[in-house]
Amino acid sequence: MGTPKQKFYEIQAATIIKNLAKRKMQGFYCADVAEAKKKLCELLAETEEGRAAKKTVGYGGSMTLDENGFKDAVKAAGHELIVRENYKTPEEQKECKAKLVNADAFLMSTNAITIDGELVNIDGRGNRVSFLIYGPESVIVIAGMNKVVPNVEDGIRRVRNIATPPNCVRLDCKTPCAVNGKCGDCYGDSICCQFVVTRMSRIPNRIKVILVGEELGY
Repeated sequence: MGTPKQKFYEIQAATIIKNLAKRKMQGFYCADVAEAKKKLCELLAETEEGRAAKKTVGYGGSMTLDENGFKDAVKAAGHELIVRENYKTPEEQKECKAKLVNADAFLMSTNAITIDGELVNIDGRGNRVSFLIYGPESVIVIAGMNKVVPNVEDGIRRVRNIATPPNCVRLDCKTPCAVNGKCGDCYGDSICCQFVVTRMSRIPNRIKVILVGEELGY
């Protein structure tokens, strides 16, 4: 039966998935990480006429992906993971960007998702949100239910005060939030440079969201 909290997550996710559909995005609910990995591999295995079963897959910076083995699951399923950390020189990084924009799929989490199905993301260089917006054939967003917020305004507050401070500590950024844990609306070493709200997908079902009934990432 599961705990009341798990049941609540399931109920809440059903509402979000209905609202994602209205915004031309596909939503799925998985009770845990193991189930989410299976769903991820199922989505990557989907083929269209004339397309290879083996996919090229890129990813954005995400503790959800890093801490829970999603990238390993992609490789184990036989797909080509574009490991961006392997591209070090300016020429190699330019090559990596070209591969990512033309990838079959792009993996990421989201900083927040509203009950109404909007994705809220704040980015530093903007590489993560840029591929969410344009480029790869498919975008697969994996998000723990701890990322759910009532509305966009609460999503922005969540990112600035809950998600960004530990990321700044992790990246050794010299920001007020890394020192006192509270957003200082700073400039300097800030990673809060690009604010992106995805209210719908122009291409139906290009964006797929896997909601996971656990607390994942920041």
